[in-house]
Amino acid sequence: MPRHKTEKLHSFCSVGCEDVGAEWKHSCSTTLSTTTMNVEHEISLLVEEIRRLGTKNADGQVSVKFGVLFADEKCANLFEALVGTLKAAKRRKIVTYQGELLLQGVHDNVDIMLLQD
Repeated sequence: MPRHKTEKLHSFCSVGCEDVGAEWKHSCSTTLSTTTMNVEHEISLLVEEIRRLGTKNADGQVSVKFGVLFADEKCANLFEALVGTLKAAKRRKIVTYQGELLLQGVHDNVDIMLLQD
């Protein structure tokens, strides 16, 4: 739990973050803009998880099935909104996959391909 009223816990942060206007100040003294910090950090965690769970294809690109990511316990604990993080990574051309919206069950066999190494 946050230690003060101005602190909040984020899905990726086990320590309180202090609200200092338009920015968050981590207890570890890192300061970034709120939007950039959340999205960029979550995408970097997503890339790590795709590497951990995925396999390399003949072209050397790492891919993982959406169902594998969604069902993984570590991913479930890391990502509050896995589908939103995937969409943000796709917009930044870090990953690619077929379709716009991925749903558990229906899209379990959709490959998520890591474009940047």
